[in-house]
Amino acid sequence: MSCCCCFVCPAQETVAIVENCGKFSHIAHPGFNCLLCCVGAGVAGTLSLRVQQLDVKCETKTKDNVFVNLVVSVQYQVRREAVYDAYYRLTDSKQQISAYVFDEVRAAVPKMSLDDTYELKDEIAKGIKDALAKSMSEYGYLIIHVLVNDIEPAHKVKEAMNEINAARRMRIAAAEKAEAEKVAVVKSAEAEAEAKFLQGQGIARQRQAIISGLRDSVSDFQSGVNDISSKEVLSLMLLTQYFDTLKDLGAHNRASTVFLNHAPGGVNEIANQIRGAFLEANAAGLPGPSGAGPMLPPKKTA
Repeated sequence: MSCCCCFVCPAQETVAIVENCGKFSHIAHPGFNCLLCCVGAGVAGTLSLRVQQLDVKCETKTKDNVFVNLVVSVQYQVRREAVYDAYYRLTDSKQQISAYVFDEVRAAVPKMSLDDTYELKDEIAKGIKDALAKSMSEYGYLIIHVLVNDIEPAHKVKEAMNEINAARRMRIAAAEKAEAEKVAVVKSAEAEAEAKFLQGQGIARQRQAIISGLRDSVSDFQSGVNDISSKEVLSLMLLTQYFDTLKDLGAHNRASTVFLNHAPGGVNEIANQIRGAFLEANAAGLPGPSGAGPMLPPKKTA
């Protein structure tokens, strides 16, 4: 702003307070303004009509006895129609606004816990704005916005809060991991049970096929060769299978070691055991595979 004894030139969005011999005369608006310096007119001061911001840092205590620092930003402006009140009724507008902010913060925050202070900061800002707008309007000031920019507790409190959150997340992760392991164990058990069931079915079908094949072989052999008993046919077949098995074990490179009775008499013992089982089944009247009569056909007579 340019000013001399005869004129004053306030900058844009700035007004000058003109007094005449110490008494308010008029308001000089931006641009060129003449002063009657000969009769004691002069500029007492200036006011900015721009939106201004005041950052207030306030320390207070929450309901759970945690001390926090709140940074409150107040955006305010001088009303054009109330420049006189804004200049003459307040000595220091920033100090007055800071006092109202301190009063409102220290009245609201002690009723909240630390977590509620973070969650309800918009309500704190709204309460400060309502209180400031009501009290500062009579002094010619317009409160535009109030923002709670930062809530900063003590460093140890921050660390404790982080540890609490970390422990809570680890507990959830442990529960989810245990649930996943449980599902894996259950599914593995179900798969094992299903595999054993299918393996049992396969073994049962294999044994049924072996019995059926032996029965058919004995029947075919007896129908083609006369004067031979079922015992002799079965012994011959078992002996043949015995030597085929030894041949397969010797020809296979990755065959496991199997200890068998190498004497031909061992085959006779196996044949006796199988024949005894068949005879017991026939004596009990058990049906053969698929209910097709006894397991061994009756011996033919000459």
